[in-house]
This record gives sequence, C-alpha cells and structure tokens, in this order.
Amino acid sequence: MIYKRLGKSGLKVSSLCFGTMTFGDGADEAESGRIYGLCRDSGINVFDCADVYADGVSERILGRLIRDHRDDVILATKAYYPVGGGVNERGLSRYHLTKALEGSLKRLGTDYVDVYYMHAFDEETPLEESLMTLNDFVRQGKVLYLGISNFAAWQIMKAMAITEAHNLAPVTCIQPMYNLLKRQCESEILPMAQSEGLGVLPYGPVAGGYLTGKYLKETSGKGRFETDPAYQKRYQQAQDHEAAERFVTFAKENGYHPVSLAIAWVASHPAVTAPLIGARSAAQLGPALASLDIDMDPELQQTVSNLSLAPALATDREEER
Repeated sequence: MIYKRLGKSGLKVSSLCFGTMTFGDGADEAESGRIYGLCRDSGINVFDCADVYADGVSERILGRLIRDHRDDVILATKAYYPVGGGVNERGLSRYHLTKALEGSLKRLGTDYVDVYYMHAFDEETPLEESLMTLNDFVRQGKVLYLGISNFAAWQIMKAMAITEAHNLAPVTCIQPMYNLLKRQCESEILPMAQSEGLGVLPYGPVAGGYLTGKYLKETSGKGRFETDPAYQKRYQQAQDHEAAERFVTFAKENGYHPVSLAIAWVASHPAVTAPLIGARSAAQLGPALASLDIDMDPELQQTVSNLSLAPALATDREEER
C-alpha cells in the first residue's frame, strides 16, 4: 500500500479508502467485520461513512469495529441529508450540523472524527454560517480536517475564499463522483483541486456496479442499480450502456477484472489521492484491492479513457492556445 499526503495537510492516507455505506445495508455486522479486517490487512487506513448510511447503522457498526484501535485509523463522516422528518433535521445550518456531529460521534463511539464533510451544497444556508460552525468543531477538537462532497467547482472555491477571508479552518479535501461513465469532474473540479492543493477521494469508481458488467445481462434484481431509482437515473443514457459494454469487453479480452481496471483508471488521474471502494461481502472486496496491482501506464490509461466520452471543456476557444 502506498500512502499519500491528504491535500496540503501532513496527514497520510492509503491509496485506497473504504466506504462503509454497505455496513448494515447489504453486509450484516459479521460480514462487515470480515470486510473491515481485510481492508486493515491490506493497509487501508481511511474508513468513510455518513450519518444517513443505513439510517445510522453504518456508523454504529464502524464504531464497534474501530473501538480497540481508534487512533490507528482515519475516520471520516458527513452531514447534510435528512435524518428525520423535522424541517431542521437536514442541511448545513449551525443547528443541524451541531446535532448531526453529536449524533455521529455517539454512534461511532469516539470523541472526534478525522475528516468531516459537508455532504452536499445547501442553497438555503449561507456558507459563512456552515464554515464558521465547522471551524468551531475544529477548535473544540471534535473535527481535525474539513472536507466537501458533491459541490460544484465554484461552490468549493467560494467556500475556500470564505475560510481564507475569515481565517477559518481550511478545506483539506473533496469527494466528487468519478468513474468512466461520470467524468464531469475532469472539466473543472479535478484541475481546480490540483491548482489549490486539495486532496481528492472520489466515490463511485465502478459506477454503482454498472462497470462490473453484471447489469448488461439478466440479473437477480437485488443489486443497487436495480433497486435504487437514483442509480437508474444516473446511468440512464444509451451512451452509458454502450461505454460499459466496450469497457467490460476490453477488460475481459485483456485479462483484467472489470472492477480492478475501473478503480485503477480512476486512481491514475494525477489529481486523485485515493478512490473510495466498497463491497457487500469479503468476496467482492478482492477485485477492488487487486486494482493496486495494475500498472496503469499512460498508454493503458488513454486506451481506457477512449472507451467513453470525455466531458466538454470548461472553457471555449481552447484551439487558440
């Protein structure tokens, strides 16, 4: 396992991170323990969660797994999405963030988290309010580093400008969606991250399982893509299906497991610090870990890139450069 600095911080993170969304939702506590043990044995030291995963069960399971060695792992969680029916049980207000962090710390059984993410942009709350609240968490020792997930590039830059103007705790890392079928972040987010020295821990490298090839044929009807309308909407374009077919065919013809190749491709982008991987079982985890063994040289990287459409450029008139 290779370890990299997280953005401009001195924190070292493994070149793969594990997302625990399946803990309690696809993987019971015993299987979650087996998955966690394999991750630790491989050298993974970052475990990512959120308060909404499995209605809080994911955090509870993760908290029990890290109990005996809390300081040996880097723990990340997030807040924004609704955690109840109340009008204030969502968003990035001081009210909700305070209660959300308290709830996460209790479920995780710890008095601090290493990375705390704003899980999405809140159009109804001034960013100043959110960032000043997060700064208070850092001063209180409840949070060590701040992260941003699912923001547009301009929203991230606005947040960074506010932290600099008010001398608040800086944004250290971001968590965008990134895979061969969803490449929008190549236009602005990833170049911005490189320019500003942000750590990048992208999620969804296998496109919700679409790049495994299992949804290109008859399936059980139990997979996340088949049961979650959000995933279906996300990859509903004909070009997604065609690109997935090309990718799976290329992988198999060249001796790669599609999961391993998909993750290795995401990891090969120079802006990426570490992709987030996931699994519902210990058996599923193997191909994800095997991505570390793929030599993604420039030729292979370009060949895989050519299997899907690149996003539009962020600016026009590039031909004049």
